[in-house]
Amino acid sequence: MISLVKLVAKRPYRSRTIGQGRIAPDGTLHLVQRVEDQGKRPYDRRWRIRQVGPNRFSGTMSEAKGPVTAQQIGGRYRFRFKMKGSISIEQWLTPVPGGKAARSTVTIRKLGMTVGHSEGMIRKL
Repeated sequence: MISLVKLVAKRPYRSRTIGQGRIAPDGTLHLVQRVEDQGKRPYDRRWRIRQVGPNRFSGTMSEAKGPVTAQQIGGRYRFRFKMKGSISIEQWLTPVPGGKAARSTVTIRKLGMTVGHSEGMIRKL
């Protein structure tokens, strides 16, 4: 995924992630993303997500403080989680026709106030 991240009082920067994942026999998605934020050292982000009910998913992400929750709403997926520093993230993934890409829209909040956002495309290689 390549996206442009815009945060209040900071210069926008480009972020690129390349991921590789697999579905375990129990249905859990294991995903490792290599994150390359402009001007920073690359690092790995790890996700584990599994279905917990109809249209509901839960799991972990290496940077999240607490659980990651996701819901399928219509044809879109909404992910929510918290990070250090009283940061909360809401990400919407909207699949595009053809099944090989999705639009990502992220809203970043601190103490309930929107402090940033990001938009990008996720493509299956």
